[in-house]
Amino acid sequence: MPAIAAIIILLAVWQFVCSAGIVPDFMLPSPVDVAKAMVGDAGLLLHHSRVTLVEAVCGLAIGVLAGLIIAILMDMFDLLYRANYPILVITQTIPTIAIAPLMVLWFGYEMTPKVILVALATFFPIAVGLLDGFRSVDEDSLNLLRSMGAGKVKLFRYIKFPSALPHFFSGLKIAASYSIVTAVVSEWLGGFQGLGIYMTKVKKAYAFDKLFAVIIVISVVSLLLIFAVRVIERKSMPYMHLDEEH
Repeated sequence: MPAIAAIIILLAVWQFVCSAGIVPDFMLPSPVDVAKAMVGDAGLLLHHSRVTLVEAVCGLAIGVLAGLIIAILMDMFDLLYRANYPILVITQTIPTIAIAPLMVLWFGYEMTPKVILVALATFFPIAVGLLDGFRSVDEDSLNLLRSMGAGKVKLFRYIKFPSALPHFFSGLKIAASYSIVTAVVSEWLGGFQGLGIYMTKVKKAYAFDKLFAVIIVISVVSLLLIFAVRVIERKSMPYMHLDEEH
């Protein structure tokens, strides 16, 4: 409720500033104008949203799989961890917009380069989250299972992976938000469909009401994806949310 109240107050102030002429319409369209633009272009926005969401979800799925494999291998082999962890960090210092033209040059203007860029942006929080989870496992629990004859597979299945799940879902929420933003940014530099393409077109036409509309749509799509991750988290770890239910 406090968040909803804050949003309502923000919209009211925004509408007042625009209606009173404090800021010109061409610089800041009112919430009413933005809503009209969303309704008028609802079909287009829905179509482009679907394309961007498919790119984001496909890239996120690949990123999650890659992050999971990398984290497991680096946890199993300490030399691999010490050799590759700095490389993982370095990959995140390269801006997406810097390598996007190369992806377009190598893979064309279709969906493939967008999916690859999303995967590159999302695998890092997954890998780091899982690694932190694996390395924060209670050593006494591991020793207890070792004393019962458990090998590496059973240690991973019964102790390490369940203990790392909270870290995994924390990284997944971050990755989910990255996925939509990365997909939109990659669409700016080449493509035929998607919210990034729609945004570029309305920006060139100076249709700022539509520009604000697509920004809101991007935020809504990101929130929906994060909400989906939250639902999966609750289903996977119901024991972590008992206090919320009661």
